[in-house]
Amino acid sequence: MPVEQQLQHGNGPSNLVDVLEKVLDKGVVIAGDISVGIADVELLTIKIRLIVSSVDKAKEIGMDWWETDPYLSSKATEKTTALEQENKQLHERLNALEDKLSKNKSTAQTTGGENNDQR
Repeated sequence: MPVEQQLQHGNGPSNLVDVLEKVLDKGVVIAGDISVGIADVELLTIKIRLIVSSVDKAKEIGMDWWETDPYLSSKATEKTTALEQENKQLHERLNALEDKLSKNKSTAQTTGGENNDQR
């Protein structure tokens, strides 16, 4: 039987390519838990979650962790560097505010804590 005739089928049984295409198009989730215990005392629980789908389908359902993982994406590394820089700036601002606040407290304590508000 020629290859072309094998790939073309009507209502016959699905071949592996068709099954794989449907799985990647729709997605399949496999979930399970493994528990290890002795005398009704649970020692270890392993939760297994596996999803098999195409990249497009995974993005559609909100799974795009490979795009934000710096070990897998150079774009994620750029974002991580920018976030680290922003984090450093925020820490510097926070430290400056804390220093200013502690100076204000120490000044208020040395002046006797008087309240100079006019009412």
